[in-house]
Amino acid sequence: MLNFHPMNPLRTNILLLLVLLASSLTSLGQTVKPTDYLIRFADSLKDECGYKNQNGDTVIPQGKYAICFTDTFRTYAIVLKPNVGFVAIDRNEKTLYEVFPFDNGPDMPSEGLFRIVENAKIGFADSATGRVVIQPQFKCAWPFKHGVAKVSMECTEQLDGEHKTWLSNSWYYIDKTGRRVNKHMGN
Repeated sequence: MLNFHPMNPLRTNILLLLVLLASSLTSLGQTVKPTDYLIRFADSLKDECGYKNQNGDTVIPQGKYAICFTDTFRTYAIVLKPNVGFVAIDRNEKTLYEVFPFDNGPDMPSEGLFRIVENAKIGFADSATGRVVIQPQFKCAWPFKHGVAKVSMECTEQLDGEHKTWLSNSWYYIDKTGRRVNKHMGN
């Protein structure tokens, strides 16, 4: 039996170990502190952008990306990558996924989600964290409205003036977890 006298060195070491273990477990998964972020900066004369830390040090130099859409870069940023298109990058500048192009820019969040693309399939990512919440699997997918999104596995594009629209005989609705729902709300 261990003696837990207040001055027992073994007790002190065990308590210290438990405190260190608890603090390391609570910090797992937290790669960015709420106060750790980058700020977009731009040179309007050169039409270039980049990101600086809070000390003013350049972290991502100007000109690396054609456009920086995210002003405050916490866990991800949406940028226009030359020869690729709109992409989300992490703090190490690793491309996370392509962002669905809409009306000459990246897809805008709707109800906290925006559309992403992988292998010509559409899914959804969380606008607060950048985390993929619905894996790309749909040929066509409208933004979320009233808690549902209209999607289809089969569709065709039709030109409607200068814009394209989707046509499908097999539309259905999904909720924000990607489950098929029977409501006909939204689109």
